[in-house]
Amino acid sequence: MPGPKVEPVENSPALPEQVDVVIIGGGIAGVSAALELVERGMTVALCEKGQIGAEQSSRNWGWVRLTHRDPREMPLMIESVRLWKSMDERTGQKTGYVQCGATYTVTSDAALAYEKRSAEELQSYQIPAKVLSPEEVKEAFPDFALGIRGALHNPHDGRAEPQSAAPAIARAVLHNGGTVHQNCAVRTLETVDGKVSAVVTEHGRIKCDAVLVAGGVWSRLFLGNLGIELPQLWTKGNVQRIDPVPDGPEGTLKHPEFAMRKRADGGYTIASATPSRYQLTPDSFRLFFKFLPTLKNEWRSLSLGIGPAFFEALRMPRRWTAQDVTPFEKTRILDPVPDTPLLDKALATLKEFYAPFKDAKIAQRWAGYIDVMPDVIPVISDTSGVKNGIQGLFVATGFSGHGFGLGTGAGRLAADLITGQGPCVDPTPFRLSRFSDGSKISPMGGILQR
Repeated sequence: MPGPKVEPVENSPALPEQVDVVIIGGGIAGVSAALELVERGMTVALCEKGQIGAEQSSRNWGWVRLTHRDPREMPLMIESVRLWKSMDERTGQKTGYVQCGATYTVTSDAALAYEKRSAEELQSYQIPAKVLSPEEVKEAFPDFALGIRGALHNPHDGRAEPQSAAPAIARAVLHNGGTVHQNCAVRTLETVDGKVSAVVTEHGRIKCDAVLVAGGVWSRLFLGNLGIELPQLWTKGNVQRIDPVPDGPEGTLKHPEFAMRKRADGGYTIASATPSRYQLTPDSFRLFFKFLPTLKNEWRSLSLGIGPAFFEALRMPRRWTAQDVTPFEKTRILDPVPDTPLLDKALATLKEFYAPFKDAKIAQRWAGYIDVMPDVIPVISDTSGVKNGIQGLFVATGFSGHGFGLGTGAGRLAADLITGQGPCVDPTPFRLSRFSDGSKISPMGGILQR
Protein backbone atom coordinates (compact mmCIF):
# COMPACT_ATOMS: atom_id res chain seq x y z
CA MET A 1 0.00 0.00 0.00
CA PRO A 2 1.59 3.32 -0.99
CA GLY A 3 2.22 6.06 1.53
CA PRO A 4 -0.16 8.90 2.33
CA LYS A 5 -1.26 11.21 -0.45
CA VAL A 6 0.43 14.57 0.04
CA GLU A 7 -1.23 17.76 -1.16
CA PRO A 8 0.36 18.97 -4.40
CA VAL A 9 2.64 21.99 -4.72
CA GLU A 10 3.25 23.77 -8.00
CA ASN A 11 6.76 23.50 -9.41
CA SER A 12 8.62 26.65 -10.40
CA PRO A 13 9.18 26.65 -14.18
CA ALA A 14 12.99 26.93 -14.16
CA LEU A 15 15.99 26.92 -11.87
CA PRO A 16 17.15 30.40 -10.93
CA GLU A 17 20.68 31.26 -11.96
CA GLN A 18 21.48 32.71 -8.54
CA VAL A 19 19.83 33.04 -5.11
CA ASP A 20 20.88 34.00 -1.62
CA VAL A 21 20.06 30.59 -0.10
CA VAL A 22 19.42 27.07 -1.44
CA ILE A 23 17.50 24.74 0.86
CA ILE A 24 17.96 21.01 0.35
CA GLY A 25 14.87 19.12 1.47
CA GLY A 26 11.18 19.97 1.35
CA GLY A 27 10.09 18.59 4.69
CA ILE A 28 8.56 20.67 7.48
CA ALA A 29 11.88 22.15 8.67
CA GLY A 30 13.05 23.00 5.14
CA VAL A 31 9.84 24.71 4.06
CA SER A 32 9.58 26.59 7.36
CA ALA A 33 13.13 27.90 6.96
CA ALA A 34 12.37 28.89 3.36
CA LEU A 35 9.30 30.86 4.46
CA GLU A 36 11.24 32.66 7.17
CA LEU A 37 13.95 33.65 4.69
CA VAL A 38 11.68 34.90 1.90
CA GLU A 39 9.68 36.92 4.42
CA ARG A 40 12.96 38.60 5.38
CA GLY A 41 13.55 39.62 1.78
CA MET A 42 16.03 36.94 0.78
CA THR A 43 15.94 35.00 -2.49
CA VAL A 44 15.49 31.28 -1.90
CA ALA A 45 15.42 28.11 -4.00
CA LEU A 46 13.89 25.08 -2.29
CA CYS A 47 15.13 21.83 -3.88
CA GLU A 48 13.42 18.53 -3.11
CA LYS A 49 14.55 15.24 -4.67
CA GLY A 50 10.98 13.93 -4.64
CA GLN A 51 7.76 15.68 -3.63
CA ILE A 52 7.31 18.34 -0.94
CA GLY A 53 6.62 16.64 2.40
CA ALA A 54 6.42 13.14 0.92
CA GLU A 55 8.73 11.37 3.36
CA GLN A 56 8.56 11.57 7.17
CA SER A 57 6.97 15.03 7.24
CA SER A 58 3.74 13.49 5.90
CA ARG A 59 4.10 10.08 7.59
CA ASN A 60 4.28 11.05 11.26
CA TRP A 61 1.51 11.03 13.86
CA GLY A 62 0.66 14.70 13.37
CA TRP A 63 1.23 15.64 17.02
CA VAL A 64 2.41 19.11 18.02
CA ARG A 65 3.30 18.43 21.62
CA LEU A 66 5.08 20.16 24.43
CA THR A 67 4.81 17.11 26.67
CA HIS A 68 7.73 14.71 27.19
CA ARG A 69 10.28 17.02 25.63
CA ASP A 70 13.95 17.00 26.44
CA PRO A 71 14.53 20.20 28.46
CA ARG A 72 17.03 21.31 25.82
CA GLU A 73 14.20 21.29 23.27
CA MET A 74 11.58 23.07 25.36
CA PRO A 75 12.40 26.70 24.46
CA LEU A 76 12.38 25.79 20.77
CA MET A 77 9.14 23.82 21.14
CA ILE A 78 7.43 26.75 22.87
CA GLU A 79 8.50 28.94 19.96
CA SER A 80 7.26 26.30 17.52
CA VAL A 81 3.80 26.21 19.09
CA ARG A 82 3.63 30.00 18.94
CA LEU A 83 4.39 29.80 15.22
CA TRP A 84 1.92 26.97 14.58
CA LYS A 85 -0.87 29.03 16.09
CA SER A 86 -0.48 31.76 13.46
CA MET A 87 0.63 29.63 10.51
CA ASP A 88 -2.75 29.41 8.74
CA GLU A 89 -3.24 33.18 8.91
CA ARG A 90 0.37 33.83 7.95
CA THR A 91 0.33 31.56 4.91
CA GLY A 92 -3.27 31.91 3.79
CA GLN A 93 -3.30 28.09 3.75
CA LYS A 94 -4.68 25.31 5.95
CA THR A 95 -2.18 23.30 7.95
CA GLY A 96 -4.86 21.66 10.11
CA TYR A 97 -3.34 22.96 13.35
CA VAL A 98 -5.64 22.69 16.39
CA GLN A 99 -4.66 23.08 20.04
CA CYS A 100 -6.83 20.15 21.13
CA GLY A 101 -4.98 18.95 24.21
CA ALA A 102 -3.46 15.50 24.75
CA THR A 103 -3.84 12.88 27.46
CA TYR A 104 -1.08 10.38 28.28
CA THR A 105 -2.41 7.38 30.18
CA VAL A 106 -0.21 5.11 32.30
CA THR A 107 -0.60 1.61 33.69
CA SER A 108 1.94 1.53 36.53
CA ASP A 109 2.70 3.50 39.67
CA ALA A 110 6.23 4.20 38.42
CA ALA A 111 4.89 5.69 35.19
CA LEU A 112 2.37 7.75 37.15
CA ALA A 113 5.16 9.15 39.32
CA TYR A 114 7.04 10.08 36.16
CA GLU A 115 3.99 11.92 34.83
CA LYS A 116 3.64 13.85 38.08
CA ARG A 117 7.20 15.08 37.61
CA SER A 118 6.41 15.88 33.96
CA ALA A 119 3.41 17.98 35.04
CA GLU A 120 5.59 19.94 37.47
CA GLU A 121 8.18 20.59 34.78
CA LEU A 122 5.52 21.80 32.33
CA GLN A 123 3.98 24.05 34.98
CA SER A 124 7.39 25.70 35.43
CA TYR A 125 6.92 26.95 31.83
CA GLN A 126 3.42 28.25 32.71
CA ILE A 127 1.85 25.31 30.88
CA PRO A 128 -1.23 24.16 32.85
CA ALA A 129 -0.63 20.40 32.66
CA LYS A 130 -2.13 18.24 35.38
CA VAL A 131 -2.34 14.62 36.48
CA LEU A 132 -5.77 12.99 36.14
CA SER A 133 -7.25 10.13 38.12
CA PRO A 134 -8.64 7.11 36.21
CA GLU A 135 -12.14 8.47 36.84
CA GLU A 136 -11.23 11.87 35.36
CA VAL A 137 -9.78 10.18 32.27
CA LYS A 138 -13.02 8.27 31.77
CA GLU A 139 -15.02 11.48 32.11
CA ALA A 140 -12.98 12.96 29.27
CA PHE A 141 -13.05 9.73 27.24
CA PRO A 142 -16.38 8.00 27.98
CA ASP A 143 -16.48 4.22 27.42
CA PHE A 144 -12.70 3.94 27.70
CA ALA A 145 -12.39 0.55 29.42
CA LEU A 146 -8.65 -0.08 29.66
CA GLY A 147 -7.29 -0.37 33.18
CA ILE A 148 -5.03 2.60 33.94
CA ARG A 149 -3.42 4.20 36.99
CA GLY A 150 -4.05 7.75 35.80
CA ALA A 151 -2.82 10.14 33.12
CA LEU A 152 -1.06 13.40 32.36
CA HIS A 153 -3.22 15.92 30.50
CA ASN A 154 -1.71 18.91 28.69
CA PRO A 155 -4.30 21.29 27.20
CA HIS A 156 -1.60 23.11 25.23
CA ASP A 157 -0.65 20.09 23.12
CA GLY A 158 -2.08 20.06 19.62
CA ARG A 159 -2.19 18.43 16.22
CA ALA A 160 -1.83 19.36 12.57
CA GLU A 161 -2.24 17.51 9.29
CA PRO A 162 1.06 16.07 8.02
CA GLN A 163 -0.20 15.65 4.45
CA SER A 164 -1.19 19.33 4.34
CA ALA A 165 1.26 21.28 6.49
CA ALA A 166 4.54 21.20 4.53
CA PRO A 167 2.76 21.76 1.18
CA ALA A 168 0.80 24.68 2.67
CA ILE A 169 3.98 26.37 3.84
CA ALA A 170 5.73 25.64 0.52
CA ARG A 171 2.89 27.34 -1.38
CA ALA A 172 3.41 30.39 0.85
CA VAL A 173 7.10 30.33 -0.10
CA LEU A 174 6.07 30.52 -3.77
CA HIS A 175 3.58 33.31 -3.03
CA ASN A 176 6.35 35.32 -1.34
CA GLY A 177 8.74 35.04 -4.28
CA GLY A 178 10.72 31.88 -3.53
CA THR A 179 11.09 29.05 -6.02
CA VAL A 180 10.26 25.37 -5.45
CA HIS A 181 11.89 22.57 -7.43
CA GLN A 182 10.56 19.04 -6.95
CA ASN A 183 12.18 15.95 -8.49
CA CYS A 184 15.34 18.04 -8.35
CA ALA A 185 18.06 16.42 -6.27
CA VAL A 186 21.05 18.48 -5.21
CA ARG A 187 24.11 16.38 -5.99
CA THR A 188 26.82 18.43 -4.29
CA LEU A 189 28.17 21.89 -3.47
CA GLU A 190 30.79 24.09 -5.04
CA THR A 191 33.05 26.28 -2.91
CA VAL A 192 35.45 29.16 -3.34
CA ASP A 193 38.09 29.74 -0.63
CA GLY A 194 36.24 27.41 1.74
CA LYS A 195 32.88 29.15 1.31
CA VAL A 196 29.72 27.96 -0.44
CA SER A 197 29.47 29.38 -3.96
CA ALA A 198 26.89 27.15 -5.69
CA VAL A 199 24.97 23.89 -5.64
CA VAL A 200 24.88 21.43 -8.50
CA THR A 201 21.48 19.81 -9.01
CA GLU A 202 20.54 17.08 -11.43
CA HIS A 203 19.02 19.82 -13.62
CA GLY A 204 21.77 22.41 -13.38
CA ARG A 205 23.73 24.78 -11.19
CA ILE A 206 22.48 27.50 -8.83
CA LYS A 207 24.91 30.10 -7.50
CA CYS A 208 24.30 30.94 -3.86
CA ASP A 209 25.87 32.30 -0.69
CA ALA A 210 24.40 29.78 1.75
CA VAL A 211 22.95 26.26 1.78
CA LEU A 212 20.72 24.61 4.38
CA VAL A 213 20.72 20.80 4.44
CA ALA A 214 17.31 19.76 5.77
CA GLY A 215 17.27 16.33 4.19
CA GLY A 216 15.94 14.17 7.01
CA VAL A 217 17.40 10.66 6.92
CA TRP A 218 19.39 11.56 3.78
CA SER A 219 21.41 14.30 5.49
CA ARG A 220 24.21 12.03 6.72
CA LEU A 221 24.78 10.68 3.22
CA PHE A 222 24.85 14.13 1.60
CA LEU A 223 27.19 15.62 4.20
CA GLY A 224 29.39 12.54 4.21
CA ASN A 225 30.10 13.04 0.52
CA LEU A 226 31.53 16.45 1.51
CA GLY A 227 33.68 14.88 4.22
CA ILE A 228 31.48 16.16 7.07
CA GLU A 229 30.52 13.65 9.74
CA LEU A 230 26.89 13.63 10.93
CA PRO A 231 26.26 10.75 13.39
CA GLN A 232 22.72 9.92 12.32
CA LEU A 233 20.78 6.64 12.09
CA TRP A 234 17.32 5.68 10.82
CA THR A 235 14.44 3.96 12.55
CA LYS A 236 10.98 3.10 11.26
CA GLY A 237 7.63 4.43 12.41
CA ASN A 238 4.29 2.76 11.56
CA VAL A 239 0.97 4.55 11.17
CA GLN A 240 -2.58 3.82 10.04
CA ARG A 241 -5.68 5.87 9.53
CA ILE A 242 -9.26 4.77 9.98
CA ASP A 243 -12.48 6.06 8.50
CA PRO A 244 -14.57 8.63 10.41
CA VAL A 245 -15.90 7.39 13.75
CA PRO A 246 -19.28 8.63 15.02
CA ASP A 247 -18.99 10.15 18.51
CA GLY A 248 -15.21 9.81 18.52
CA PRO A 249 -13.23 12.01 20.92
CA GLU A 250 -11.74 15.38 20.01
CA GLY A 251 -8.78 15.06 22.34
CA THR A 252 -5.58 13.21 21.52
CA LEU A 253 -4.91 10.08 23.57
CA LYS A 254 -1.82 7.95 24.21
CA HIS A 255 -1.72 4.60 25.94
CA PRO A 256 1.25 2.21 26.29
CA GLU A 257 -0.34 0.10 23.51
CA PHE A 258 -1.39 2.80 21.03
CA ALA A 259 -1.58 6.49 20.19
CA MET A 260 -4.54 8.17 18.49
CA ARG A 261 -5.60 11.59 17.32
CA LYS A 262 -8.55 12.92 15.35
CA ARG A 263 -7.96 13.99 11.75
CA ALA A 264 -9.46 16.93 9.90
CA ASP A 265 -11.41 14.47 7.71
CA GLY A 266 -13.17 13.03 10.78
CA GLY A 267 -11.14 9.83 10.81
CA TYR A 268 -8.34 9.01 13.22
CA THR A 269 -4.64 8.41 12.96
CA ILE A 270 -3.80 5.31 15.02
CA ALA A 271 -0.19 4.33 15.70
CA SER A 272 1.53 1.62 17.66
CA ALA A 273 3.33 2.90 20.73
CA THR A 274 5.74 -0.03 20.41
CA PRO A 275 8.85 0.65 18.29
CA SER A 276 9.52 -1.44 15.19
CA ARG A 277 12.32 -3.94 15.23
CA TYR A 278 15.43 -1.90 14.51
CA GLN A 279 17.18 -3.09 11.35
CA LEU A 280 20.93 -2.87 11.78
CA THR A 281 22.94 -1.26 8.97
CA PRO A 282 26.67 -0.72 8.45
CA ASP A 283 26.23 2.74 10.02
CA SER A 284 24.88 1.08 13.16
CA PHE A 285 28.32 -0.42 13.67
CA ARG A 286 30.24 2.66 12.51
CA LEU A 287 28.34 4.79 15.02
CA PHE A 288 28.06 2.22 17.82
CA PHE A 289 30.04 4.19 20.41
CA LYS A 290 28.27 7.47 19.58
CA PHE A 291 24.90 5.82 20.23
CA LEU A 292 25.96 3.74 23.22
CA PRO A 293 24.40 6.15 25.80
CA THR A 294 21.06 5.96 23.99
CA LEU A 295 21.32 2.20 23.67
CA LYS A 296 21.86 1.93 27.43
CA ASN A 297 18.75 4.04 28.07
CA GLU A 298 16.48 2.33 25.56
CA TRP A 299 17.64 -1.31 25.41
CA ARG A 300 14.50 -2.65 27.11
CA SER A 301 12.31 -1.33 24.28
CA LEU A 302 14.64 -2.17 21.38
CA SER A 303 14.53 -5.27 19.22
CA LEU A 304 17.51 -5.56 16.87
CA GLY A 305 18.00 -7.57 13.70
CA ILE A 306 19.77 -7.72 10.37
CA GLY A 307 17.61 -7.78 7.27
CA PRO A 308 17.41 -6.36 3.75
CA ALA A 309 18.13 -2.84 5.02
CA PHE A 310 21.68 -3.90 5.91
CA PHE A 311 22.51 -5.09 2.42
CA GLU A 312 20.72 -2.18 0.73
CA ALA A 313 22.81 0.27 2.77
CA LEU A 314 25.96 -1.72 2.02
CA ARG A 315 25.34 -1.33 -1.72
CA MET A 316 24.54 2.37 -1.54
CA PRO A 317 27.34 4.65 -2.81
CA ARG A 318 28.94 6.90 -0.20
CA ARG A 319 30.95 9.06 -2.63
CA TRP A 320 30.07 10.64 -5.97
CA THR A 321 30.79 13.66 -8.14
CA ALA A 322 28.58 16.37 -9.59
CA GLN A 323 28.39 14.37 -12.82
CA ASP A 324 27.16 11.14 -11.19
CA VAL A 325 23.59 10.01 -10.70
CA THR A 326 23.23 10.04 -6.92
CA PRO A 327 21.30 7.86 -4.45
CA PHE A 328 18.84 10.76 -4.10
CA GLU A 329 17.82 10.38 -7.74
CA LYS A 330 17.56 6.61 -7.52
CA THR A 331 15.17 6.77 -4.55
CA ARG A 332 12.85 9.76 -4.83
CA ILE A 333 10.57 8.83 -1.93
CA LEU A 334 11.26 6.28 0.79
CA ASP A 335 8.11 4.18 1.22
CA PRO A 336 8.90 1.31 3.61
CA VAL A 337 6.48 -1.53 4.28
CA PRO A 338 4.62 -1.02 7.57
CA ASP A 339 4.87 -3.58 10.36
CA THR A 340 1.31 -4.85 10.22
CA PRO A 341 1.44 -6.97 13.41
CA LEU A 342 2.22 -3.86 15.46
CA LEU A 343 -0.58 -1.92 13.79
CA ASP A 344 -3.00 -4.84 14.13
CA LYS A 345 -2.31 -5.06 17.85
CA ALA A 346 -2.73 -1.32 18.40
CA LEU A 347 -6.05 -1.21 16.55
CA ALA A 348 -7.34 -4.41 18.15
CA THR A 349 -6.67 -3.01 21.62
CA LEU A 350 -8.44 0.23 20.76
CA LYS A 351 -11.45 -1.57 19.27
CA GLU A 352 -11.79 -3.93 22.24
CA PHE A 353 -11.48 -1.38 25.02
CA TYR A 354 -12.87 1.86 23.61
CA ALA A 355 -16.48 1.52 22.48
CA PRO A 356 -16.66 4.25 19.78
CA PHE A 357 -13.97 2.38 17.82
CA LYS A 358 -15.43 -1.16 17.94
CA ASP A 359 -16.43 -1.05 14.26
CA ALA A 360 -13.46 1.04 13.05
CA LYS A 361 -12.39 0.34 9.47
CA ILE A 362 -8.84 0.73 8.21
CA ALA A 363 -8.51 3.27 5.42
CA GLN A 364 -4.74 3.15 4.90
CA ARG A 365 -1.46 2.04 6.46
CA TRP A 366 2.07 3.27 5.88
CA ALA A 367 5.53 3.57 7.41
CA GLY A 368 8.28 6.15 7.33
CA TYR A 369 11.92 6.47 8.31
CA ILE A 370 12.85 8.72 11.26
CA ASP A 371 16.27 10.35 11.55
CA VAL A 372 17.82 9.85 15.01
CA MET A 373 20.78 11.52 16.71
CA PRO A 374 22.86 10.02 19.56
CA ASP A 375 21.38 12.41 22.15
CA VAL A 376 17.90 12.36 20.57
CA ILE A 377 17.79 16.10 19.92
CA PRO A 378 18.28 17.75 16.52
CA VAL A 379 21.18 19.45 14.81
CA ILE A 380 20.38 23.05 13.83
CA SER A 381 23.76 24.53 13.16
CA ASP A 382 26.40 25.88 10.88
CA THR A 383 29.25 23.54 9.95
CA SER A 384 32.16 25.87 10.55
CA GLY A 385 33.14 24.25 13.85
CA VAL A 386 33.63 20.71 12.54
CA LYS A 387 36.21 18.91 10.41
CA ASN A 388 35.84 19.85 6.73
CA GLY A 389 33.17 22.39 7.66
CA ILE A 390 32.24 24.91 5.00
CA GLN A 391 31.42 28.56 5.57
CA GLY A 392 27.84 29.19 4.49
CA LEU A 393 26.75 25.54 4.94
CA PHE A 394 24.06 24.94 7.57
CA VAL A 395 22.19 21.86 8.79
CA ALA A 396 18.71 21.25 10.23
CA THR A 397 18.17 17.54 10.72
CA GLY A 398 18.13 14.65 13.21
CA PHE A 399 14.78 15.44 14.80
CA SER A 400 14.55 11.94 16.29
CA GLY A 401 10.80 11.51 15.92
CA HIS A 402 10.01 14.96 17.36
CA GLY A 403 10.42 16.98 14.17
CA PHE A 404 6.91 17.64 12.92
CA GLY A 405 5.96 19.72 15.94
CA LEU A 406 9.42 21.30 16.13
CA GLY A 407 9.57 22.08 12.41
CA THR A 408 8.27 25.63 12.51
CA GLY A 409 10.66 26.70 15.26
CA ALA A 410 13.54 24.81 13.68
CA GLY A 411 12.94 26.71 10.46
CA ARG A 412 13.01 30.01 12.31
CA LEU A 413 16.20 29.15 14.19
CA ALA A 414 17.91 27.98 10.99
CA ALA A 415 16.91 31.22 9.27
CA ASP A 416 18.27 33.21 12.21
CA LEU A 417 21.62 31.45 11.93
CA ILE A 418 21.79 31.90 8.15
CA THR A 419 21.00 35.62 8.32
CA GLY A 420 23.09 36.30 11.43
CA GLN A 421 20.01 37.57 13.23
CA GLY A 422 19.74 37.19 17.00
CA PRO A 423 18.52 33.59 17.43
CA CYS A 424 14.99 32.98 18.66
CA VAL A 425 16.41 30.50 21.22
CA ASP A 426 19.89 29.56 22.36
CA PRO A 427 21.31 27.40 19.53
CA THR A 428 24.12 25.91 21.64
CA PRO A 429 22.40 22.57 22.42
CA PHE A 430 21.83 21.98 18.70
CA ARG A 431 25.35 22.64 17.41
CA LEU A 432 26.84 19.96 15.17
CA SER A 433 30.22 20.28 16.87
CA ARG A 434 28.88 18.75 20.11
CA PHE A 435 29.65 15.32 18.64
CA SER A 436 33.31 16.11 18.04
CA ASP A 437 34.34 18.70 20.65
CA GLY A 438 34.47 16.35 23.63
CA SER A 439 31.00 17.21 24.93
CA LYS A 440 29.25 14.45 26.88
CA ILE A 441 26.42 12.84 24.93
CA SER A 442 23.46 12.82 27.31
CA PRO A 443 20.17 11.54 25.89
CA MET A 444 17.03 11.92 27.98
CA GLY A 445 16.01 8.48 29.24
CA GLY A 446 12.89 6.90 27.79
CA ILE A 447 12.39 9.59 25.17
CA LEU A 448 12.01 7.12 22.30
CA GLN A 449 8.91 5.65 23.95
CA ARG A 450 7.30 9.07 24.30
